[in-house]
Amino acid sequence: MNRTPLCDNVVPIQRVDSHQPLLDSIKRGKIQFHAIGRSHYPGERLTNKELPGLLSLGLWDANGEQDWGMEFHRNEGLEICLLETGTMQFAVDGESHPLTPGSLTITCPWQIHRQGNPRIAASRLHWATIDIRAHRPGQPWRWPSWVLLSSEDREELTHRLRLTKNPVWCASPDIIRSFSRMRQTVMEYPTRRRLSGVAVGLNELLLGILELLRVEKYPERVSFATNLHSVEVFLHDLRYNPNSLEKNWDIKSMASACGMGTTLFSRLCRRLTNDSPVRYLNLARLDAAARLLREAPDRSITDIAFDCGFQSSQYFAYQFQRRFKMTPTGYRNQSKQT
Repeated sequence: MNRTPLCDNVVPIQRVDSHQPLLDSIKRGKIQFHAIGRSHYPGERLTNKELPGLLSLGLWDANGEQDWGMEFHRNEGLEICLLETGTMQFAVDGESHPLTPGSLTITCPWQIHRQGNPRIAASRLHWATIDIRAHRPGQPWRWPSWVLLSSEDREELTHRLRLTKNPVWCASPDIIRSFSRMRQTVMEYPTRRRLSGVAVGLNELLLGILELLRVEKYPERVSFATNLHSVEVFLHDLRYNPNSLEKNWDIKSMASACGMGTTLFSRLCRRLTNDSPVRYLNLARLDAAARLLREAPDRSITDIAFDCGFQSSQYFAYQFQRRFKMTPTGYRNQSKQT
């Protein structure tokens, strides 16, 4: 993982996460959110007897670029996150790390960090936050009673987590499956059956992390990484190159441009954007049109619609209204006033 120092004018604030930006986004319907938690952590409430030491477990599903971001914060426990789809910047201990699908982040309670730079990108993010009864590096760790790893494995996991300098890993298939099982449990199982499944999933997750730390590195298949990069470059060009945006794309032609079939292209596109190729293309065109409405006030709305790849001004107006909750004319007028 590449590491980039944070900008000099960014000063992380050492405070426990208030979750306010996340709570506001949930209230406004910006993301889909499923979680269980206790204390000030959002989600369905856990009682004192239900998995004591589990502070939070859940996922968010953010479609499209978001208008909110996380503050620099620290957690009250060990935080383990998996980025399932999308790309995102992750900052910890004064360095920024680019996350891609399958990135696993592990942060201790004393580490200042945040997801996003500063806004959250389109993504599906899973997390589990576990109270280890340590809030400073030198304190002993005490795992919850439901952690069923042997005493030797618990000691080894603690030792390796305390010594590792790497906050970002490439998740193994076992780790991805454990988060997938817990997601299904939280979203679909009734409350009385949920806790056993979560406890099993968390133990599988911790065992998977121990195995990951033992080998120090989990390499991606070269062919998969190459295909993923090809799609990433294509999508970037699609969003920021007007000449690409105005072409009459469909899934077959987009996949062909990346040198692969439609099934693989669609799967990799969703991993990178948390969206289908057609919806991503439509959002890119609408965002480009909005930018032109602001920056080129003398151009006709019809010309802008055609330049951004829309086949009719009526369809453009309909899609623009759905995306921005106002007409193109109203959006342009509002931009002139700001």
